[in-house]
Amino acid sequence: MTTQNTVPQIGHLIDGEMSAARLREVHDPGRLDEVVAQVAVGTAEDVDRVVRAAHAAFPGWRDTPVTERVRKLLAAAEVVAASAGELAPLLVREHGGVLWEAQADFALGAGTLQNNVSLAEDFLRPVQFDDEQCFISVEKVPRGVAVAIVPWNMPVVLTMMKLAPALVTGNTLVLKPSPFAPAALTLVLEKIAAGLPPGVLNVVHGEGDVGAALSAHPLVRKVVFTGGTATGRKVIEATAPTIKNITLELGGNDPAIILDDADTDAVLDRILKGVFTRSGQICFAVKRIYVPRGRYRQFADALCGRVDEYAVGHGLDPQASFGPLNNEAQFKKVLSLLEQTRNSSATLVELGRKLDPSSWDNGYYVLPHVVRDVEHTAPVSCEEQFGPVIPLIAYDDEDQVVSWANDSEYGLCSSVWTTDPDRGLAMARRIEAGSTFINSHSFDALDLRMPFGGVKQSGIGREWTETALSAYVEDHAIRRQK
Repeated sequence: MTTQNTVPQIGHLIDGEMSAARLREVHDPGRLDEVVAQVAVGTAEDVDRVVRAAHAAFPGWRDTPVTERVRKLLAAAEVVAASAGELAPLLVREHGGVLWEAQADFALGAGTLQNNVSLAEDFLRPVQFDDEQCFISVEKVPRGVAVAIVPWNMPVVLTMMKLAPALVTGNTLVLKPSPFAPAALTLVLEKIAAGLPPGVLNVVHGEGDVGAALSAHPLVRKVVFTGGTATGRKVIEATAPTIKNITLELGGNDPAIILDDADTDAVLDRILKGVFTRSGQICFAVKRIYVPRGRYRQFADALCGRVDEYAVGHGLDPQASFGPLNNEAQFKKVLSLLEQTRNSSATLVELGRKLDPSSWDNGYYVLPHVVRDVEHTAPVSCEEQFGPVIPLIAYDDEDQVVSWANDSEYGLCSSVWTTDPDRGLAMARRIEAGSTFINSHSFDALDLRMPFGGVKQSGIGREWTETALSAYVEDHAIRRQK
């Protein structure tokens, strides 16, 4: 069992065996002087070895009956759910979230695995035609070795969104965790791999050079990446010479539009979870809120009153509303954005309280901030803050707010808040996004029956549903002349 007093050593998982020639330390972002784990450092040789292991395992896994693949992966879902008690505290100490967020990550991961796997048998059934002239069979066949590169903010569910469709359709998988949250994820993947043939599920650790090498490897036929848009461009560049199939779930600048008939208290009861969960470090977090000008001051005052009740501290402190930012680079980026906003015409309001002020400098802590009287074109409104910062923007009419909501290079998620369902649906259809939620915009808005992904520079492709399964197969059309 992993406890707070032990420092697990996390190696690569290649062909069913854990190995590591060199280790580096992973530190707690809320207690920077504490080492959480020692994790393998990947090399070009490790990348080649892991891909070749997955390639060698592919024919046997491809030829395993789909019913057997489904059975093994449903058992894996039970492993994920059962691992939360042991591994969620370790995940908190890696990524800086609070405990319920880490527990939700495992629960969502198990549910995703169960749901996606349950779709496979019907999805993979061939479509056939038989007439006097010919027999035709259109069959879905796996691509081969798939590579998944996942971020640190919700690593379990984001991994299962890739692992489930990849493995159940008959591909083998090489997964690269984020260097900022590799330990708990690898330990649960090691448990899953123990129930699969060697080489079907593999893990290799490393920085961007390892991700680039995986994306460029000639034996890899599919790459799926969740992370920032800038890194997504690098994935496209790395995969281009070998024409790989890619799925990219990238950044977002999600707008939330408050209509003039919305109930302020009812909105705040739900919307704040979509702003400050994981300290705002979620791709589909609410990143900007548009409020009718006539209701602006009342709404802003009410929102600030709610946010001022937040307490910020270590994720294992049960009093913490949210924890620290995950890493130094993101911490500095958020502080720079706050300073830029402080020196602008907008009003930057710092709210909430520090749970343990004496430990504040030993972690990447930032109090929640609300930006009032800010322009739609301000950097804090246009950029993906990825921190506990929310701008409130006043608008004059519906055409203006729709135009502003769509005035972004991003298009991941969005939301409309109203007491009139028909009005909400009509506005939702005008927004350029992969998903638009009405009267919700957080984890409770996600539904496994909905494909998830973005438009514009928020990504390519979708995860969840049969759409996700289709990204891991090729259609093979066979025709026999009579």
